[in-house]
Amino acid sequence: MAAQSPLNLGKRERQLVEAVYRLGEASVAEVLAELPDPPSYSSVRAMLTILVEKKILRQRQEGKRYLYRPATSRETARRSAFHQLLRTFFSGEPTAALATLLDLSAGELTTDDLDRMKQMIEKSREENR
Repeated sequence: MAAQSPLNLGKRERQLVEAVYRLGEASVAEVLAELPDPPSYSSVRAMLTILVEKKILRQRQEGKRYLYRPATSRETARRSAFHQLLRTFFSGEPTAALATLLDLSAGELTTDDLDRMKQMIEKSREENR
């Protein structure tokens, strides 16, 4: 089975994955402690096992407990999720995604943020020549 995108996960599954990314590697109890309005220990353990089956997380045994860690780097997961988001909601058009980002961030972006974005665009333009 190919690894699933974080976008295809339910809310609770995303919370579990986010907790594991924050912690780096964690036991069921450690993940449980990170969750808002947590379900039972056995529910978290079962969901973590499903995330391993979906190849979102990896597990290893240490004594009697299992430890869970991300199957991919945060950057790889971020790129995969954004690529799927771009295809699903923006018809694969980066300019539409950027326009939405700028619209939603109106008034929140600093001059430094806009300058960094401009530098990224200029760098991308040079690399495409």
